[in-house]
Amino acid sequence: MTACTKDFEKINTDPVNYGPTNFDPNFNFSTAQLTYTGSTDLAYETWRANLIYSGTMMQGLSSVVSYWAGDKYLLTPWYTSAYWERAYAEQVKPIVDIVELTRDKPQYKNLHNVARIWKVLIFARLTDLYGDVPYSEAGLGYYKGNLSAKYDKQQDIYMDMLKEVEAAMAVLDPAADQVTGDVIYKSDFEKWKRFGNSLLLRLAMRLTKVDDATAKSYVEKVAGKTMTSNADNAFLKHDETGARITQNRNSQVLLGDGGQEHYYVKWSDTFINALKNSNDPRIKVAVTKLFLTPSEVDESDGSKKKNPNFVTDPAVQKGMPNGKDVNTNPLYAISAHPSFTTFPDYSSPHPGMIKRDGITFILTYAESELLLAEAAQRWGIGGSAATHYKNGVKAGITFLGQYDAALAISEADAEVYATAHPLTGGLSQIGLQYWIHQNTALNFYETWSNWRRTGFPNLTPVVYPGNATNGTIPRRLPYPTAEEASSNSEYYKAASAAVPGGDNLSGRVWWDKQ
Repeated sequence: MTACTKDFEKINTDPVNYGPTNFDPNFNFSTAQLTYTGSTDLAYETWRANLIYSGTMMQGLSSVVSYWAGDKYLLTPWYTSAYWERAYAEQVKPIVDIVELTRDKPQYKNLHNVARIWKVLIFARLTDLYGDVPYSEAGLGYYKGNLSAKYDKQQDIYMDMLKEVEAAMAVLDPAADQVTGDVIYKSDFEKWKRFGNSLLLRLAMRLTKVDDATAKSYVEKVAGKTMTSNADNAFLKHDETGARITQNRNSQVLLGDGGQEHYYVKWSDTFINALKNSNDPRIKVAVTKLFLTPSEVDESDGSKKKNPNFVTDPAVQKGMPNGKDVNTNPLYAISAHPSFTTFPDYSSPHPGMIKRDGITFILTYAESELLLAEAAQRWGIGGSAATHYKNGVKAGITFLGQYDAALAISEADAEVYATAHPLTGGLSQIGLQYWIHQNTALNFYETWSNWRRTGFPNLTPVVYPGNATNGTIPRRLPYPTAEEASSNSEYYKAASAAVPGGDNLSGRVWWDKQ
């Protein structure tokens, strides 16, 4: 018979459980940083997009496992859609939540702005992989009540990302809130600024084929403000105790948690030969026998034990050719290749690189120095190309010690190598070093993006029956038909029809102008 309406919302809000008004969004930021390194679902998209596709297409890795489709330019739609599926759910949603929940809240000023920078990092990879993607409306269903999201043009996305990072960095304030959820830089805003400027550099250089003026202008803005040493490297240190949730994503795949990768995935001979050809000290990251053979698996618990007697002698390292399988056709059978003896004789990543509690590299000083070397080579801006190149090569050698002390190469050894191999080959030499560095960082997403932009190094495509690209190296991942055609049909169809070259592995994103 009686009721009240005064303070209705307050009375009906659970004071114990967390909600938008009493939840600390710093917790979400830790989640957003972690999920950028890969899905909590057994490294789902890391396995498929970073390793199966990007890693093998770029001939950093090689595999004879049948489902490693990227090695042979085969199209497996449920693999090429993997990054889209997980990124929007596990990366975009939490970062958009943080940005929205902290908007116009002075107590979260710095969190709001580092989240804006991280949001750009997330969307940059998404648009680099697919092209036009939902951006301005993505993740806003809860806030806007819109359950479909338009695909923004990649050109518009890039222009907005550049502005967002620049604007967010400008208002970072050491006197304001500490970002307690920051597991990368622990709320060190000077490092965040150098990270932001290095990210701007990466974004700007992506435009060299389509918008030379914008690329050049942003390089001029960030020159002298990017990362200054390996101490600025952005990486996430994983935790073994959290199982799939917190363990290193590359390790979960390459240690064979979900298949036979521990035995049948190796460094590509293209990569190993590149290191050998110049006596590069990074050849020490390759090993000849890292894991036990299938017959040596511990049958008592089914586990795959590490072999402690792995070999790091550069003289015996051997890469596995791409485009091979375990069938009998001598044109494609790995057993028919002159290099074949046994699978353990092919080189694998050093165990220190794929520890379960190891690290995932996100953006590095070596990368920024090599991009500055390219900018100086192209336009004569931002300092000496030779100096930036030497800095990048040295940092790309010494950063390996951040994985594990067993991979440490001394500054003196790096200096000797860099001095003996100065910049004489222009953009192709810079591109080769960038490729080597990102391969050793296991960031094959970036290896692929930079190769598509520059064409370096000059990789020889594999020829394998049934490939989806007429024997050319793929240029993008197709849109996820199953998901988008049913839930976002109108926008999906328009975006799919607009892809230059078609919505397939041979199509091109906007900045990859032919």
